[in-house]
Amino acid sequence: MARRHANDEFYVRYYVGHKGKFGHEFMEFELLNGKLRYANNSNYKQDTMIRKEVFVSPTVVEEVRRIVEESEITKEDDHNWKEPDEVGRQELEIKIGDENGETLHIAFTCAKIGSLLDVQESADPEGLRIFYYLTQDLKCLMFSLISLHFKIKPIPN
Repeated sequence: MARRHANDEFYVRYYVGHKGKFGHEFMEFELLNGKLRYANNSNYKQDTMIRKEVFVSPTVVEEVRRIVEESEITKEDDHNWKEPDEVGRQELEIKIGDENGETLHIAFTCAKIGSLLDVQESADPEGLRIFYYLTQDLKCLMFSLISLHFKIKPIPN
């Protein structure tokens, strides 16, 4: 892989949520210019919204970029993925620049994925599998980074 320049654009945002009995409940993170922003809103038992921001090193940004590039998610299309419904929605937005100064901006939207069974039964199981594993990897990394800096529990027990 070619060495990236600091001015190569890179942005990633992930959102998963729904509107239901307890209002708009969601989890979202975004990484832009080394700033990792995290939000988690649940009104269950009158919880309050959690918002955290932390700056990460260029090495961390490069690792997130590598994860995204190696997943080859940019070759996928969400056209045949299940549309968001009452169960919820997931969104993944990526802007990624290359050494030629070109920027690719893609956004995926689909229904919440409950398990790999949902992936296997979809109209595009291979594309949705790439999305599923990429979002799982990104969530794990982002939760780890946030919890290194703050004492929070992003997933209730």
